[in-house]
Amino acid sequence: MDTPAPLTRKRGRPPKRPEESFETRELLLRAGLEVLTEKGFAATGIDEVLKRVGVPKGSFYHYFDSKEAFGAALIERYASYFARKLERHFRDESMRPLERITAFVDDAQAGMARHDFRRGCLIGNLGQEMAALPESFRGRLSAVFVDWEQHLARCLEAAQQLGQIPDTVDCAQQASFFWIGWEGAVLRAKLERSAKALDIFTQGFFAGLQRS
Repeated sequence: MDTPAPLTRKRGRPPKRPEESFETRELLLRAGLEVLTEKGFAATGIDEVLKRVGVPKGSFYHYFDSKEAFGAALIERYASYFARKLERHFRDESMRPLERITAFVDDAQAGMARHDFRRGCLIGNLGQEMAALPESFRGRLSAVFVDWEQHLARCLEAAQQLGQIPDTVDCAQQASFFWIGWEGAVLRAKLERSAKALDIFTQGFFAGLQRS
């Protein structure tokens, strides 16, 4: 899926002004998101992130106490970024609710295609690695998925009110089903470097809504 646009920073002296300090931390987070959506947390070394932005290791530990603290900040950043994306799509009143979901799917698919399906979902990637990750990540990741489910459930409820889906649909359950299936489809899309899995899943999801 898509990630925030990368920043660039010139090599040179370490930051002294507050705005430079903010930019350096931002660069580290952006680079971390890029690497982790491709490779995952366990396979990514701090040196790889530093190399991307030209920041010395000492500066990294000025902003983050450890790799675990860095990972926690990345979860928070990605969750915030993605929640804004969901708000933008699922509350777009220029479209009917089901069309909003389709627009989100199309946007996410286009984001993966821009990176040749090499990048997936940071939250999904970390969830798959959980056995090798700090235990502190578990609750954070679960909370993000719950938030995403709530965003989608509200959109499905709006679709229900407009008669786009039957009254018998359990919107909360279907929202959970969507994210469980979507994360699997994203993984398969990365594996195959193709949107086929995303298309198959979303077609099945929409068809299932009408049968509920």
